[in-house]
Amino acid sequence: MSELGVRRHHSRERALEIFYEATIKGRDVTTIINELALQPDEYTLALLNSAQLHQVRANELISTFAIDWELERMAIVDRLVMTLAIAELLMTDAPPKAVILDEAIELAKVYSSDGSPSFVNGVLAACVDELNG
Repeated sequence: MSELGVRRHHSRERALEIFYEATIKGRDVTTIINELALQPDEYTLALLNSAQLHQVRANELISTFAIDWELERMAIVDRLVMTLAIAELLMTDAPPKAVILDEAIELAKVYSSDGSPSFVNGVLAACVDELNG
């Protein structure tokens, strides 16, 4: 993996951590960021900003393609990983779609359950098709 790839991987992990903390605490992402002793890097902030900006669209896509799964019943980490991936896909300077999907699957492998990578992959693949539509 290139140096940029490694940095962005760490940015995605940090974005997931902050997004998770905000969700669990029922607080705004911006509030969590403002309370941090060390500010996240620029790409982490861009991911979180895009996630907030596209939250409604991401939820709609996930709900549509996660057949027989309501958002509220989904594992929080899975939902957040998919939201961040969709937000990244919708960024103007987004990396290639394959990179975003691979990274989302990797985050699901590391931070969620055994079945999460295939679930995240299936839902996100359908979301990508819809976004390309």
